[in-house]
Amino acid sequence: MFTDKNLTCVDCGATFVFTAGEQEFHSSKGFSNEPRRCTGCRSARRSNRDSGDMGGGGGRSGGFGGGGGGGRREMFDVVCGQCGKNTQVPFNPRGDRPVLCSDCFRSSAPARGGGGGGQRGGGGGGGRRW
Repeated sequence: MFTDKNLTCVDCGATFVFTAGEQEFHSSKGFSNEPRRCTGCRSARRSNRDSGDMGGGGGRSGGFGGGGGGGRREMFDVVCGQCGKNTQVPFNPRGDRPVLCSDCFRSSAPARGGGGGGQRGGGGGGGRRW
């Protein structure tokens, strides 16, 4: 059913073999695209991604970055809207709402007890600004 294929790496241009066994594995996982990078370039790309160095093209700038795991998060410098302290947050503030430092955020967060609904739900106030 599967036969070895020679593919060309999009990063380094080297020819690599996409073996019948690898094709069978890809198929069993539901992957429909062939690999575009050789093993060495895939490893290098993965280690760069995990260390937070995304280079010029991909990544976490704007929008939803798509998960990942374990890598450094991009942090943004802001001034707390309550105490005026310089701080960093793991999201890019839009500017239409105040951003709080972790101390002010903790002090303004409602008590976390019992069950109850979500914090964004209707009714119940709570003092937190979304």
